[in-house]
Amino acid sequence: MSSKSIDRLASIHATDGRPSAGPFFVTPEQRIALARERFFEEGIRPSGLVPELVVQSWTRCIGARRRPRESLVLEPVTKARIETALARNRVLLEAAREDVSQLDTALAGTNCKAMLLGHDGVIVHATPVEQRPGALLPHVARVGVDLGETSVGTGAPSVAAYTGRVSVVRGGEHFFDGMSTMYCAAAPIRDWRGKVVGVLDISSENEMFRFDAASMVKLYAATIESRLLMAQSRQQLLLRFQVNPTLLHTPFEGLACLSEEGRVLWLNQIGANLLGSERIPGGALDAELMFGLAIDDLRSLRDQDRALPRCLPNGLSVWIDIRREPAAPTLTRVSATPIPEPASSPDAGRIESPVQSTPDQKLQDVNRALIESTFIECKRNVAKTARKLGVSRGLMYRRLRDWGLDRR
Repeated sequence: MSSKSIDRLASIHATDGRPSAGPFFVTPEQRIALARERFFEEGIRPSGLVPELVVQSWTRCIGARRRPRESLVLEPVTKARIETALARNRVLLEAAREDVSQLDTALAGTNCKAMLLGHDGVIVHATPVEQRPGALLPHVARVGVDLGETSVGTGAPSVAAYTGRVSVVRGGEHFFDGMSTMYCAAAPIRDWRGKVVGVLDISSENEMFRFDAASMVKLYAATIESRLLMAQSRQQLLLRFQVNPTLLHTPFEGLACLSEEGRVLWLNQIGANLLGSERIPGGALDAELMFGLAIDDLRSLRDQDRALPRCLPNGLSVWIDIRREPAAPTLTRVSATPIPEPASSPDAGRIESPVQSTPDQKLQDVNRALIESTFIECKRNVAKTARKLGVSRGLMYRRLRDWGLDRR
């Protein structure tokens, strides 16, 4: 192709003075400008100019009778609103505490700030932002601010929450003109049911990211999600597996939660991909059908206290590490003053576990050394030991028999 032809294709203006959508369009900003003109002024779907998820969000905003040139007014953030947001998301915050702190440190040398949002789009954690005249980010990045689509239109947090996918929204891709200085990347955080319960976001103002923000936010969101899933499986068996043992105990491991009876309760997305399954397997799926190991074999593997290689029924060889997660610590509050539960939501702050606790699970969570010492202290009286530990005699007999203590 001649240089003259290239110059002609690279031209960013058509004969009528409007930007052209040629294959050599010069900058992302010009492509976004053309997309906005076609969509908002001409009613033409700008396929290929901006991400399809952005176009879908624009369409929803238009359907809600919003207009791009509306004045953007962020709702006041009151103390009551902040406390309500923190109370509703305290389990998520506890799971994310370590990782958002590490992300804040990683971003300290950049102009980017991290934000954690609940499923409703309200910010529950935000990196402190220096106040600057005319700057928008200090007003956006505040606990209690609603970044949902109905409030601020198209944005990476709202798109990620709505679609359940990692999203990047750049400058003019935001629906409202007033948000066009913002650049953001966000990833969803799911619970054991696969439901989006939070969103992690990285945002900057007046400057495009100088690193792969989408990959970074996806990585940290995956780590938070794993911590959340583990917090939800404190009283079940947690099975970790991957084709490479070095990926165990990382955001790239597969996770499966098993009941005491050997039923697969849930899988994280990586685990579901490895097994070719849904995140919540249909029916009362037995672990033996999925992993080729009966519950007794899994318990034996747990006692090894190390990862071992196994061939799955689907033919894939993986390394498996299974153990019971330690009892969950008491969740700490995230404000200095007591946070009242919202009267309208008695379940606020609670993220459901896949199954409820049972006496047998309660006994399993008790340290074996404590059981043995209590048994000896009670002069090997099973009934007295059971009363002291708060479980039934039948369960005590079975546990003592499993451990061989009834023959001592």
